[in-house]
Amino acid sequence: MGLVLDSSVLIVAEREAKPVSSLLAEVQQQHGENEIVLSSISVVELEHGLHRAQTPEQAQKRRNYLDEVCAAIPVESFSREMAQLAASVDADARKVGNVIPFADLLIGATALHHGYTLGARNLRHSI
Repeated sequence: MGLVLDSSVLIVAEREAKPVSSLLAEVQQQHGENEIVLSSISVVELEHGLHRAQTPEQAQKRRNYLDEVCAAIPVESFSREMAQLAASVDADARKVGNVIPFADLLIGATALHHGYTLGARNLRHSI
């Protein structure tokens, strides 16, 4: 069993100046001894936040945190199979009137593809 960490978890941790090692220890405590990975889509979201920083200092702080995250947590590439799964989930959701934000859909498809749980800090993640 494993856990795909959503970017929301990492954004909150970075804002709280929580070391990645502490974050991982908390996640392990809450979810057990699971493999923890990131979707490459979460990396896109975190990089986007870095490029939107208001100051060079904030950008450097975000770069340092993202580098530490990527050194500590394996990043899963987004594959064709995940894309097909995301398309199917999105089509089914839209048939019943639900629209899943695109990045959330792709991160959720990563978790589904691997049979992992999705660890998120916001309530809109319901894949």
